[in-house]
Amino acid sequence: MQSVTRLTLLLCAAWAAALLYGEMGAYWAAHLSCSWPSSSSSPPSSLSPNNHVKIAVVADPQLMDSTSLGLPPSSIALQAAEFYTDLNMRRSFQSVVLPFKPDMLLFLGDHFDGGPYMSNEEWHESLSRFKHIFSMNEHITNPNIPIYYLSGNHDIGYSAFHKIHPEVISRYEKEFGSRNYQFSAGKVDFVVVDAQTLDGAKESKERSSSWEFIKALSPGNKTNPKVLLTHIPLYRPDNSPCGPHRSSPVINQRVSNAAMDQGITYQNYLSKETSDLLLHLLKPVLVLSGHDHDQCTVVHPTPFGPVTEHTLGTISWQQGNLYPSFMLLSAGPKLPANSTDIEHEFVVTLLLLILWPTNGLRSLPYVNSFVSFMRSVAAELFSRTKEKDDEEDGEYEMVWDAEGSMHLVKKAVARTPSTSSDSRTTGRGNVVARPTARKNQPEPDSSVLVEMSSEMISEDGGKVPRSSKLKIRRVLQRLFRVIQSIVVIAALNVPLYMMLLFKDWIDR
Repeated sequence: MQSVTRLTLLLCAAWAAALLYGEMGAYWAAHLSCSWPSSSSSPPSSLSPNNHVKIAVVADPQLMDSTSLGLPPSSIALQAAEFYTDLNMRRSFQSVVLPFKPDMLLFLGDHFDGGPYMSNEEWHESLSRFKHIFSMNEHITNPNIPIYYLSGNHDIGYSAFHKIHPEVISRYEKEFGSRNYQFSAGKVDFVVVDAQTLDGAKESKERSSSWEFIKALSPGNKTNPKVLLTHIPLYRPDNSPCGPHRSSPVINQRVSNAAMDQGITYQNYLSKETSDLLLHLLKPVLVLSGHDHDQCTVVHPTPFGPVTEHTLGTISWQQGNLYPSFMLLSAGPKLPANSTDIEHEFVVTLLLLILWPTNGLRSLPYVNSFVSFMRSVAAELFSRTKEKDDEEDGEYEMVWDAEGSMHLVKKAVARTPSTSSDSRTTGRGNVVARPTARKNQPEPDSSVLVEMSSEMISEDGGKVPRSSKLKIRRVLQRLFRVIQSIVVIAALNVPLYMMLLFKDWIDR
């Protein structure tokens, strides 16, 4: 029974360690594996990240809603999926991204999943969840940190949808601001474009306004490099390699058009003509995009030199990324101060509790043999010390033989009888010593004792087997032991899990 208790305590500790790692340690490990980048070509005085504007970039949170899985809005399954997905993103943001203390936050679009199709009530509920996940209502997010947003196809839809439901654009802009704009970080200019409208119908008002913004964009200081921000990635040839950080197969171009040239209903990448025109007009040194839900790094050849595009994976595990992604971007140098600144573990637990020997591991033959071998080795190594100790600690008596010579004989150690039977073994082998007062008493037949221990004799002399009853009893005892151990493990670890679960969920 002591062996079962030790196993239960060991499993309690293993489950507690797994919970602590899964709920806390994994996020700390991810945080420790990242750092702010710095350019090796910069002067030595500006290599430190403190001399750059530090920008944390997040893509495609795509908060789940009633349009995600086809489940009723009030279903428990949908609420559970929303809770755990939101919690994972909140932990990733609070435990991994915010500890880097970024100077800016940048979201590359697709804040919601069914943004264009949700009612106003459900849309504002998702907006509230979005602010809670990314700590926008708490003091943990510095109110002085600017936050910039891109619109995604899951926020406002594609160009064909805008003609039928223009209200989705106004609803988005009321909360997140303009869809086409420019901002600066240090000495770098960032250009944000509404990629969903760029390949729309030619007579579309939204397409016209986006291209007018791009063409009329003030060049500003020509020495400042530009970074193009677009939710939908630029065109790339089919089967273009995406680099070592991608975990899923490359998705080739897919475009769906509405009837009567009413615009795009779906596209993986911008068209080649649109991509080439964007690169020609803006001449960016870097392009950041989302939409693909996985990492991809490609290089676009242009007349003014190669341009690298980084497509950032989603921060949501529900969107196909088991390891939520984010980007640390250093832009600099900074301007002066007056400028804008456990399924497998459960199965293992059950198997151990069910198959663990009642008398411990030593009841197994190979384990017992191993222990005996180790004991014999130890006895051989320390035999001399043991003999010396025995000689020093033992008691001796003087014995005279018939010739009158004296001998020292070690006294025998008296031992307490281990049983109350008439016969007691005092030595090795088959030598049996019996009290003289009971010399004439008949000895019980050992064969009779064995038979009585395994069988019962009925009144008519027949024998009733007990093996089946013993098996049932042992199975029930083992089942009770397993249930008892599971209750103990759950009693210690469920409160720990609930504490860790809500530690990061409650507003600070």
